[in-house]
Order: sequence, then structure tokens, then C-alpha cells
Amino acid sequence: MFDGQAVLITGGTGSFGKHCVRMLLERYTPAKVIVYSRDELKQFEMSQAFNAPAMRYFIGDVRDRDRLQLAMREVDYVIHAAALKQIPAAEYNPMECIKTNIHGASNVIDAALAAGIKQVVALSTDKAVNPLNLYGATKLASDKLFVAANNIVGKRETRFSVVRYGNVLGSRGSVVPFFKKLIAGGAAELPITDPRMTRFWITLTQGVELVLKSFERMRGGEIFVPKIPSMTMPDLAEALAPGLPQTVVGIRPGEKLHEVMCPAESSHLTYEFDDHFVIAPTIEYSHHVDYATNNLGEAGELVKPEFAYSSDNNTDWLDAARLLDLLEQ
Repeated sequence: MFDGQAVLITGGTGSFGKHCVRMLLERYTPAKVIVYSRDELKQFEMSQAFNAPAMRYFIGDVRDRDRLQLAMREVDYVIHAAALKQIPAAEYNPMECIKTNIHGASNVIDAALAAGIKQVVALSTDKAVNPLNLYGATKLASDKLFVAANNIVGKRETRFSVVRYGNVLGSRGSVVPFFKKLIAGGAAELPITDPRMTRFWITLTQGVELVLKSFERMRGGEIFVPKIPSMTMPDLAEALAPGLPQTVVGIRPGEKLHEVMCPAESSHLTYEFDDHFVIAPTIEYSHHVDYATNNLGEAGELVKPEFAYSSDNNTDWLDAARLLDLLEQ
């Protein structure tokens, strides 16, 4: 699908962006892969590893609509991965989070419409469902913007969709590298926020594959949710450091005990497919879309009333062996 096409990734120097670039270059022959981000050092370092003829590095901020529009000229597909994601930082710096995650999303939409982009997929998070923290609230607003953007495309072919998933194993700032650092430093114990806490887990490869597949599946306006496993925090810590004592330090500001990816309130809009769910828009578009079937011809079924897909009611759970295998991959 991406052979001979131009792909732009906002926030392209992050964990997801790097892995996405690697997979695009390995699996396709794109005309251009444009990394759009604001950190010149990270771009320089990334360019040493990814220097294929198709690579382009574009310094810019999603807060700058004009710069985005310039970067999107002659681009076919956009992956919007740029965001401020640290929950405590968002709580202490709310307007900065709003400017990047909400205003930035609006700028991406405006620039994509102006540039005539074919398809845009925005990355979301389980924290956007029934948000308790500001980060989740901004991502909920971002999701709503991308879903609603399909109602203002007019005669353009541009379509917008969202991909929502849980914690990424090994990504920067996540708990796994944090625990590993403590273990490597000879920590006598690992800090656990709450022994009841559960989280969804996905690998970077799975996340990228989901996003790339969504371009083929999308009709525009839907939220894609993968079926992925859950794990408790104590089990995660025990898997990484068997026998190491754990101490409960309490939930951080804005954290939940469990995360939800398909809320019960949206069960009347949620379709179950073999390996994922699709949440249809709450609004009606001027053009009719049947979300029970995607563009690949895959068919889904409406879930039961009040169905919710949450990290604590999951039917798929990680054990230590499986977790370590995923981390090794």
C-alpha cells in the first residue's frame, strides 16, 4: 500500500516513530518517509541510523499549522504520533499539554485538508476513555477532533481515523525500562503503585502493524482497538525480578486502577472483529458508512449491550514467560 507513496510521521523521533520508519523501509518501497518533529538532536541521531534515499527530516512543531502544511505538500499518508504523554507533567503543565495534544491535533487536521492528504491515522491511548487525568482528557478531545474531521472534508478524498491501544512494552518513559534500570542498579525492592492495578500491554511492533493495517481497513471516523493482553503490576515486577521484594507507594496523581479501551457507554457503536474492535462515531456523517465491514471486506458483529473492554475484565492475560518473550522480540 505504501510502495511509491509519501508518508509523514509527526513525532517521528519517538519510540513509535523510529519503529514505524524501520518497518516502512523494511516492508515497502516508499517514495518518501518524512520525520516531522521539533528536536534537532534526535533527528540528527535518527538520521545516522535511518539514511535511506527515501528519508526526509523536517524540523517543526505540531503547534505550527503553517509549518505542518508546508511539510505535508505532496504527501499521501499521515501518521499523527506527536503528543505530550507524561501524566504528572501534564498535571503540572496543563496548558502545554493542551497546546500540543488538542491544538496540535486541530493543526494536523487543517494542514491535511489543505494539502489533500489521502488518509490520516492518529494515535490515541486507553487513557482517553473516561479520562481521570489531563493527558487522557486531551487525547479524548483529540480523538473527537479527528472523528469529526470526516464531516468537514466535503468533496475531498481525505479520511481520518484513530487507533487506540494500551501501554507499550519498552517505550520511553514506561514502567518496564524504569524497573529494568532499578534492577540493574541493584535495587533492594521495586515500587508498586497498587497491587490491584492492571494495564493493557502491546509491543512496538504490534502497535505499528495495527496502525499500518488501519490504513487498509479504515473507512474514516472509526476508532480501532486491538485485542491485547493484560497484566497486573505485581506480576510484571515479579516477571522482571523474581523474588525481589515489592513495596506499595500509592497511585500517582491522575492514575487509574484499571484502564478501559471500549467503554460500556459505546457498546451500541462497537463492533467486534477477529483481532480488534471498531468503535463507530457518535455523530452521523453526511455520507453513510457501514462500520460492520471494513475496506478489506472483514466483517464484524455488534457487541452485546453494556459490553466493556477493560484491563481487569480481559480474557487474555500475560504470564512471566510470555512477557519476557515479548520483551525479547
